[in-house]
Amino acid sequence: MKLLKNTKYGIAVLFTAMLFTGCDDYLNVNDDKDSPTEAPLNLLLTNTQRSLGATTDFQFYAGDILQVYTHQMVVREEMDQYGTKVDNINLNNEWDNTYLTLTDIETLISQGTEEGAMVYVGVAQMEKAYLMSVAVDIWGDVPYTEATKLAGGINTPKFDNQQEIYASVLELIETAKINMASGAGTIKPGTDDLYYGGNMDKWIRFANTFKLKLYNQIRSTSLFNATDVAALIAENNFFQSNADDFEFKHTTTTSPSDERNRFYVASYGSTQFSTYMSPWFYEILKGVNPNIHNGNPDPRMPYYFFNQLTAGEFPPDQGDPGTGNPKADYWDKATGFFSIRFGSTGPWRDSSAENSYTYPGIFPCGGRYDDQQGGVMDINGGTGKAPKRILTYDEFLYIKAELMLAGVMTGDAGAQLEAAINASFAKVDQVVANSGTTQGVPLLSGTTPVNAFVSGVMTEYAAGDAAKKLEIIMTQKWVATFGDPMDQYTDYRRTGFPVLANPLGASPEYQLNNGDDFPLIDSQTVQNNPFQVSLFWPQTELNVNANAPSQKNATTYKIFWDN
Repeated sequence: MKLLKNTKYGIAVLFTAMLFTGCDDYLNVNDDKDSPTEAPLNLLLTNTQRSLGATTDFQFYAGDILQVYTHQMVVREEMDQYGTKVDNINLNNEWDNTYLTLTDIETLISQGTEEGAMVYVGVAQMEKAYLMSVAVDIWGDVPYTEATKLAGGINTPKFDNQQEIYASVLELIETAKINMASGAGTIKPGTDDLYYGGNMDKWIRFANTFKLKLYNQIRSTSLFNATDVAALIAENNFFQSNADDFEFKHTTTTSPSDERNRFYVASYGSTQFSTYMSPWFYEILKGVNPNIHNGNPDPRMPYYFFNQLTAGEFPPDQGDPGTGNPKADYWDKATGFFSIRFGSTGPWRDSSAENSYTYPGIFPCGGRYDDQQGGVMDINGGTGKAPKRILTYDEFLYIKAELMLAGVMTGDAGAQLEAAINASFAKVDQVVANSGTTQGVPLLSGTTPVNAFVSGVMTEYAAGDAAKKLEIIMTQKWVATFGDPMDQYTDYRRTGFPVLANPLGASPEYQLNNGDDFPLIDSQTVQNNPFQVSLFWPQTELNVNANAPSQKNATTYKIFWDN
């Protein structure tokens, strides 16, 4: 495990990894009941779920890459302009976490089977199905059938075919459902289950919803099984509300390890600001992008962003009041939004403006709600109590809308889209209500601005052709899932939507106009690398695994469902 950031959180993660890396020795020394050497199933389950929650997360993992590639965050580091390299530390950490987690899941499955605790086994199988589908979605071919066979002498596992892994995952979901519904075993998950508290009805609804999601992704491939999909739809046992959301629930605990949302800790707890909010994303929410939702501002903006600057407040860090030059790469005087652009080569991109930058808000990470009062932020700016969303009810409704538009499901895609958007606003309200904030944050659902916004989107949808309708569905799903970039990365690769910022595209790229003598200059944004349609395999893995393939070209190596 490679971990460069010397934080209390990082040390705790590293310690856990070291502890469970030695599971083979720890679990199989003897069967002395007075000195047990097997970890109880409840502890194994909790450990796997904590690790599963870190999958594609921020701070140490691939979320820092994917949030840039999906244009909801901007950075100065190599991820800018799609430049992630083969030795990227977050990429290495993601790989390590995947296979440490898989090892612990296999231990849970094996030990649970031996003890006849088949409900535990079913939950672990669903964890494995999720984990390995994500591994395929990120890398393509990866070790699977030989990945956890070190005790059997396999220390250079082969890389399995990605489509074959997906086929195995789809079968595994059905096996998991049978085991979770069996009730078999004298002990069953309870409070040790960090996702659903031992509620197998919710686990099975997740299994079905997740399976439908996977089928949506592969519907244009030979792996798509129309009969199986029809049976799944006929079963009709999917998410029913946001109470079913599959998410890792962070808390406000800071000791002995920091349990707050990782996006929050990385943003509000950093000694040097590094999580810049995307101006492209911001302009779409503001309703100034000329090609999507134009003139229809999104009421979620103050829940998504916190501006340290108030409207009209001149940037204090580098701005020159004498000349009126804000010395900003991107600053919207009308709102106080302050950031940098994707691919910027502007003279102020690398300037220090710690007291001006816009932060992620209360919804994506448990940060601060923007009450338009401004203020310099630090680690105490919010609570950090926001879930790491993985698959949610509103996302499920967007999936249904897409399937209806494609003719795979019957129903009105437009009506489903409207339901999905309203569910997205309800999700914001739920996250805020559970955040522990002391701010007075107004509800969104059912308010006049929300109703007007939804009406505007539906008018735009009704006027569009099939391609525009798909763009609107995928754009709204992208907006709704801010803070969970994995599925956004997948959606963009398979549909081409949402439309992302393109320094090589038409001018002007951005619509900002502060009415001063210092306009944005389009030629100051560049893109020197093609989009990466998958991520590199960590070079450290390829160097030590004789059965590993040669390093890929990440700009051309596609996942099998990518058309």
